[in-house]
Amino acid sequence: MGATKTGLIYSFVARGSGQNVVVLAEYTAFEGNFKQIGLQCAQKLSGDNHSITYTCDRHTFNYLLEDGILYLVVAEEDFGRKIPFAFLNRIKEEFRKKHGGEAGRLEAHSLDKKFGPVMKDQMTYCVQHPEELDKISKIQSQVQDVKGIMMQNIDKIIERHEKLEVIVDKAGNLASEADHYKRQTVVLKNKMWWQNMRAKLIVLMILIVIALVIWLSVCHGFTCSSGGGGNNSNNNNGNGAPPPPAPKGGGGN
Repeated sequence: MGATKTGLIYSFVARGSGQNVVVLAEYTAFEGNFKQIGLQCAQKLSGDNHSITYTCDRHTFNYLLEDGILYLVVAEEDFGRKIPFAFLNRIKEEFRKKHGGEAGRLEAHSLDKKFGPVMKDQMTYCVQHPEELDKISKIQSQVQDVKGIMMQNIDKIIERHEKLEVIVDKAGNLASEADHYKRQTVVLKNKMWWQNMRAKLIVLMILIVIALVIWLSVCHGFTCSSGGGGNNSNNNNGNGAPPPPAPKGGGGN
């Protein structure tokens, strides 16, 4: 893979991943086995959106997989990773605008003539304007940092909301338990009051029964007469003789 130092050497845009990779467009100004090695590495990739770099013979194979479309650029190892991935993001945007809607039904290498020149122009721009790409990369990094902070804040808000819900639920449970305890206290208080009243009624009934028994035993019945009534009658009649009969009516002489 000998080549003069140019930075970006080979690129392709493909559909699919694993054994189902279909190269739709490719571009290189050099000869070499970049495509074969690039396909071998691509077949090891999973189908999830991600980016990855392989190193081989002082070259890097940089991949970007998004929405089923795989973007590759081969660069010299000492060229770093910022510019290769800046290039991949630029051709990704160009490919989406020009061919994103038809990518699923295109045949292999059907876009070599249409999209190959686009990859060539982007390679030239990225190699000749690394400082511009570095600025863009920093801005994108700042945007990502802001997005990361926003997501962390949103996560904290969600976590705080969940904690508030837990606190509210606990407060609700405590209020429910307090209300249940209050009702149980009222029920227990009423129960104790009735038990106390029943005990008092039982004692009262026992006292009434005892008084009734004493009454009956003293008076020999439910009616109890006084023992000094006969003496009063004797005092009224003098010596105890029966009163004289009442005179019969009949007139006068």
